[in-house]
Amino acid sequence: MSANASTEDRLPLKLGLFMPNCSNAYSISTLKREPDDWTYESNLRIALRAEELGFELLFPVAKWRGYGGVTNYLGTSLETMTWASALLAQTSRIKVFSTVHVPLFHPVVTAKMGATLDHMSQGRWGLNVVSGWSEREFGMMGIEVIPHAERYQRTAAYIEILKGLWTSEPGTFSYDSPWYHIRDGEVLPQPVQRPHPVIANAGNSEDARAMTARLCDWAFMAVSSIEAGAELSADFKARAAAHQRTVRCAVYPYVLWRETEAEAEAERRRIIDAMDRVATENWARGLLSQSGSFDPSQYPLEAFAFGGGALPVVGNAEGVIRQISQLYTSGIDAVLMVLESYYDDLARFQREIMPGLRDLKVIV
Repeated sequence: MSANASTEDRLPLKLGLFMPNCSNAYSISTLKREPDDWTYESNLRIALRAEELGFELLFPVAKWRGYGGVTNYLGTSLETMTWASALLAQTSRIKVFSTVHVPLFHPVVTAKMGATLDHMSQGRWGLNVVSGWSEREFGMMGIEVIPHAERYQRTAAYIEILKGLWTSEPGTFSYDSPWYHIRDGEVLPQPVQRPHPVIANAGNSEDARAMTARLCDWAFMAVSSIEAGAELSADFKARAAAHQRTVRCAVYPYVLWRETEAEAEAERRRIIDAMDRVATENWARGLLSQSGSFDPSQYPLEAFAFGGGALPVVGNAEGVIRQISQLYTSGIDAVLMVLESYYDDLARFQREIMPGLRDLKVIV
């Protein structure tokens, strides 16, 4: 879909947050305005405000070890199954995702925990399945990071098992693969959502695209520009259509705005100038060499220092409205935003950004 394509036949853009459930999220910088926003109390305040404003999605990152430097980037984190459980118990409308690393959670365990969360929330839970690339994290546990193509073969098996346990007659599901062997499997209760809870994947590589198109409901995409987002979302959707399926696409933009574009750019520059170089290099080295989702030519260190690789959406209010609208008209279905000061910026977003998005019929 081009930037000028009609949006009349599309659902409105879903607003969501890429939540700060880890310390120093998400800029790898010592300039952090809310240093303790990773706490559960802070995450709950943010979640309730987002729900009040009509946001639809909360997404966490799953991390098991920090990335060193003076910030130890993402080193203190809330595990996302238990995190989602607590937030779902305190909210009533918003959908809350958990993120699981395939090497760490057996699919029967994930299916059972997910079905429980889905029941607790009356169908408001979703799952982000991550194949797992971080030798820094998994090496701590003595878990080998297997070759990239094999990772996604294993993830495909993992998702097929989840779906089988969630949809088959209990006690009848069996599955054999090099990684998992399920005999007469069952998960009771089965989820409230039918046919099963929403499944997302965060990967942009060729292997990830093929697997997501065949098995997932959402593609959670890392892109360096609006144009790249348009191209990648079109590819995901074309691949899904070849399987007679639909995949929706989400990006995670760092949304930063001030009275003027110059002021916003100056703030972005201050964040980058305070880069934690050791942590940034550790983070970038792993992502660029191991994840398969980031093109090194598009991601200099500065791109990680500001938002950890998030898409920069920076300017005055009018510019931010225009850029989010461009994301929508180019085929993006949801924005999972990163914010400088989540709780306060949500109130500003309601006052200064949402009316303009409504005027453009991007959101309702």
